Amino acid sequence: MRSKDILWPTDFSSTASHALQYAVEMANFYKVGLRILHVVDQPIADASYQLLIVTPEELAKSMEQAAADSMKKLLERLDTDLKVETVIRRGDPVQVIVDEAESADIGMIVLASHGRSGLSHFLNTNVSEEIANRAHCPVLVVK
Repeated sequence: MRSKDILWPTDFSSTASHALQYAVEMANFYKVGLRILHVVDQPIADASYQLLIVTPEELAKSMEQAAADSMKKLLERLDTDLKVETVIRRGDPVQVIVDEAESADIGMIVLASHGRSGLSHFLNTNVSEEIANRAHCPVLVVK
């Protein structure tokens, strides 16, 4: 942990930005790098609706470009001397984050909890909880 980078997955929300402060603090404490990850969900289409003007692949590329623009703006605001790497991947967020942590030899994942509770928590997949359960490294979930 002490010599491995910190992974901060982001959806560019204010909640995720709050967790960034903790990720930077942990990276500074351990004197390691920060790896920023954004996952673009793979769009799916149903031919029976026939409402798509663009193909799912074109939509995914557009979403990746928007993510790259958001990542650039985030890096412009990030005031740190840390080694920072950015990655944009496509797929299921939970699987991609867990895979990224393993393949990049990450020491800790720092991510935001969106704080769902009650019926909303029961009906919706809790991404942070699922990552915490599946990851092989420590996971810090920030509220």
